[in-house]
Amino acid sequence: MNKENNKNSERKERLKEGFTTGAAAAASVKGALYLLSGDEREIVRIHFLSKGHRDIEVKRSSIENDIATCTVIKDAGDDPDITHKAEIGAKVKIVDSEGLKAHEVIISGGIGVGKITKKGLEVEPGNPAINSGPVKMINNSVNEVLGDDFKRVEIEVFVPRGEILAKNTLNDRLGIVGGISILGTTGIVRPMSHDAYIATIGASINVARANSIDELVLTTGRRSERFSQELLSDLKEESFVQIGDFFQKSLDLASQSKIKKVTLAVFFGKAVKMALGFPHTHAGKSELTMEKLSGWCFEKTEDKELTKKVLESNTAREAFTYIYPNYNEVITYVGEKIVRSAEKFAGEGIEIKSVIFDFDGRIAFRS
Repeated sequence: MNKENNKNSERKERLKEGFTTGAAAAASVKGALYLLSGDEREIVRIHFLSKGHRDIEVKRSSIENDIATCTVIKDAGDDPDITHKAEIGAKVKIVDSEGLKAHEVIISGGIGVGKITKKGLEVEPGNPAINSGPVKMINNSVNEVLGDDFKRVEIEVFVPRGEILAKNTLNDRLGIVGGISILGTTGIVRPMSHDAYIATIGASINVARANSIDELVLTTGRRSERFSQELLSDLKEESFVQIGDFFQKSLDLASQSKIKKVTLAVFFGKAVKMALGFPHTHAGKSELTMEKLSGWCFEKTEDKELTKKVLESNTAREAFTYIYPNYNEVITYVGEKIVRSAEKFAGEGIEIKSVIFDFDGRIAFRS
C-alpha cells in the first residue's frame, strides 16, 4: 500500500503545471507592448501573482495603424481544461495625447471574451468577463515594459474561438455571454487541483442569490441536471448547480450564501457515497461502498441472496440492478441517509431534500 501511495505521489509530482487564461492575456499584452517599443520578441516572461515566472512563446504579432496585435497559445499543463491550446491575444495601443491623465490602462473585451449579464459574479454586469487577477497581471505587464513613461494604454483582449469554447462551459448559466472568461488568481494552473471547479460552484450559487433565488438543486453532472430540470420545471435555470464530486464543499458554500432549500438530485452510485457521508464522491473506495450497501440490504430485507449479489458487485450501478425496483426499502434508506449526511455538512438553517434517479431518468426515490 505504501509503495502504491508513493507511485501516486511521484506521478503527481511529475504532472506539468500550466498557466491561466489571465496569464496568457498578460503575455499577449506584453508581447504587443514590446512590438510597439521596437523590440519584437519571440518569448515573453510573465511573473505570476504568487511566485515564480513562465517564459511564454509568442504565436503571432503584427502592427497596423499604431495598434499592435499579439497572441499566445494557452497551456493548461496536465490539467484537463477546455481552454487548453486556445489562442488568446491582445490588441494594444499607446495613446499620448495632451490632457490625458498619466498611467491609465483601459482594458476591454473583444471577440471571444464573454460579457457579464447577471449579478453575483466578481465582475459587475455590462463589463467583459476579465477577473481581477488577470487585470493585475496585465497592469504588471504594462509597468514592466513601459515603466512610468506613458499616459494611456488601450488594451482589447480577444479569443478567436472563444464563443465556440464557451458552449462547453456553464457560462450561459452564469450570465456570461459571447465567449469565455479570462480567469486566474495567481496565473498558475496546477494539475488536478479542484480550485477552478469549486470556484464555478461558488459563482453559480452567488448568481442564484443575486437573482433572489434561495432554493438550489445540486446535481453531479449534465444528465442528472437535465432530468432534474424536467422534474422541477417551475424553478429558474439559475437554481440548478452542477457540483461534480464536491458534496461537502457545495453544501458549505450554499450555507455561507444563506440558501434556504437544497435538493440533491443524483444517480444511485453518487447517492450511496453521499449516504455514506463521503465529503468527496469521486469513484473510489468501491470495496467499502459495496460492503456498507450490502449491509444495508440485509438490514432492510434480510434477503441473503440479494446481500451476496450486492457485496460481489463491481459498482453501485450493478448493485442497483439487483435492488431496484423490487427492494424499494433499500433505495428509501439510501435516500434518507443522503439527507442526514447533507444536514451535517450544511449545518442548521437549510432544508435538505433528495432525489435518486434510475439510469433512464425515472424517479426511484424522492424525499
